[in-house]
Amino acid sequence: MTRLIALALAAALAVLPASAQNYPTKQINIIVPFTAGSATDVTARALAAVMSKNLGQTVIVENKPGAGGTIGANQVAKAAPDGYTLLANSSAHTVNAAIYPTMPYDTVKDLPGVSLLAVQPNIMVASPSKGWKTAADYVKAAKAAPGKLTYATAGTGSGTHMNAEKFKLAAGIDTVHIPYKGTPEALGDTMNGRTDIYFCPVIAALPMIRDGRVVALANGSPKRSSVLPNLATTEEQGFKDSGYNFWVGLFAPAGTPPAIIAKLNAEVKKALDSPEVKERLAALGTDSSPTTPAELDKIVAREVKENAELAKKANIKLQ
Repeated sequence: MTRLIALALAAALAVLPASAQNYPTKQINIIVPFTAGSATDVTARALAAVMSKNLGQTVIVENKPGAGGTIGANQVAKAAPDGYTLLANSSAHTVNAAIYPTMPYDTVKDLPGVSLLAVQPNIMVASPSKGWKTAADYVKAAKAAPGKLTYATAGTGSGTHMNAEKFKLAAGIDTVHIPYKGTPEALGDTMNGRTDIYFCPVIAALPMIRDGRVVALANGSPKRSSVLPNLATTEEQGFKDSGYNFWVGLFAPAGTPPAIIAKLNAEVKKALDSPEVKERLAALGTDSSPTTPAELDKIVAREVKENAELAKKANIKLQ
């Protein structure tokens, strides 16, 4: 009997590489837990288009926004671990555990990484009607009217929110948080002057900056952007420790066979290295940044701890 069990186990293990080699045999769904047009959505769609061609199977992107990304993320965490339901999420993925009293999934354990996809700056933008040219102009106005000026975000706990909170703490200002469902809504109201500033992902901000519909006051990341090289960062403008890294990554349900994770990682890297995706992301100020699954897991584990500290210091709570 023991010998039969051993033979059965060996046979099962032997099937795994073969199944991975044949993967995929049907449509792959990438869930984006934010609205269409968001930075995460644009990145995922650029990736999916090339992966579809390379794999010979349809790869679609489905938007499941809500609750700071936890609705879509939970759907993937509870999906069959077979490689056909994946999650494209932003750095906000590492924030939710710090701001939600209860979580339906474990960020680190239930959604292992496939690969980092891209890194990009958030750009601090405002309506031209405000008359501001730099981050310091906004800070001066905020200090002159405590509790009056506002900052839009793509939702409580989003990467745009964490960027704004880091800046708010560094600048020592009292301003009001206005959360939206996603980037299109937040950017639209900032462009129209209904909210004062928005730390907008460069993918969405760049066309409006070029058209003069919004003014770029600062780069919210620690490094300057290749598409806006003359725009100083908030740290360069004198606000120490205000920079925030915004990224997009791809995840799978826990229990997905390692061989399938490895194949997905290879296909993601192949797509990100393609001229089509590189040119698409570069034109939007985003750098493709493939990693190993283990490297992405380390990033997530580290940022879960760091963002818990930031959320406590900034007193970030759900609204």
